[in-house]
Amino acid sequence: MQVVVRDNNVDQALRALKKKLQREGVYREMKMRRFYEKPSEKRAREQAAAVRRARKLDRKRLERDGVTFR
Repeated sequence: MQVVVRDNNVDQALRALKKKLQREGVYREMKMRRFYEKPSEKRAREQAAAVRRARKLDRKRLERDGVTFR
């Protein structure tokens, strides 16, 4: 990863670096690696994330087709 410092403006370059790290998910990865996660916990977390993604995709698909449930 690379950030260009323009006009000796380190604060702006630091802000750009932080934004890139945030977008790449580095902070989330660091937070998760802070403590050991059992393999069973990891599987459960990944399964829950997959379920959330699938439900979100279904909601988007239904919304696109014009079906509402409220």
